[in-house]
Amino acid sequence: MEKYNYVTLFNLNYLSRGLVMYQSLNAVAANFTLYIVCFDDATYLILKKLNYPNLVPVSLKEFENEELLKIKPGRTAAEYCWTCSSSVIWYCMHTFKLNNCAYLDADMYFYSDPARIWNESLSSSVFITLHNYSSSYDQSAVSGRFCVQFVGFKNTEEGMQVLREWKDDCIAWCFNRVEDGKFGDQKYLDVWPQKYKGVHIVKDVTAGLAPWNIQQFKVINDREVIQKNTAKSISPVFFHFHGLKIFKNRMVSFTSSYYQIDKQTRKEFYAPYATLFIRL
Repeated sequence: MEKYNYVTLFNLNYLSRGLVMYQSLNAVAANFTLYIVCFDDATYLILKKLNYPNLVPVSLKEFENEELLKIKPGRTAAEYCWTCSSSVIWYCMHTFKLNNCAYLDADMYFYSDPARIWNESLSSSVFITLHNYSSSYDQSAVSGRFCVQFVGFKNTEEGMQVLREWKDDCIAWCFNRVEDGKFGDQKYLDVWPQKYKGVHIVKDVTAGLAPWNIQQFKVINDREVIQKNTAKSISPVFFHFHGLKIFKNRMVSFTSSYYQIDKQTRKEFYAPYATLFIRL
């Protein structure tokens, strides 16, 4: 059975989200390792003490190199995290001698084994997921067609070429502004399907359910959604809970008021997800 590897990054502010994401992955993935690059010492020490199976914490001291430390002072905290999304994959692939690795955002929850994504195209070396924006919320001109939420690479010549160039691009320029067709780490992905061989655009529309596209689905429950334009019933791969805020008193704000989220989606996805933080 093929083993799949994943990496994410966060500090103490996102520890609860990261742990919930890990727990969801651990519940559905048949064979995986999740590497977590800890952006502060407290997160690293907590994860080391927890010693969860299939979870490998990496300290910031282990991860950061001279190249990253040189550009770090010129980036905001968010921009530096975006800068590092490609570098954490590169680090894990080389340090742990991995055959594959995908970057994951910490604010996601898995309902099915993400091996489904890899298995869509066994011959491909790079896997990218669409934002799949609902028409009312289409921000692709600014944020890009693709979302840096799940970006997977195989350790092949093609895969490592794309990863190397993305890493170098992000180190050279990764800011929270639009400039010369760039935005953060994300707009770089727009040209990949045309620029490189072996890049697979993930077809499964539930590999990235999110507040900006859930309007296209009728939610039955968190194990079944129906794509409205096809009437096709699908078991979701993951939901990206972008915009959800967790406060110190454990109160949860579901999402930005910018996105319209119906009651059924709140009941079947957001409420159960929020409950998990109350239990932590």
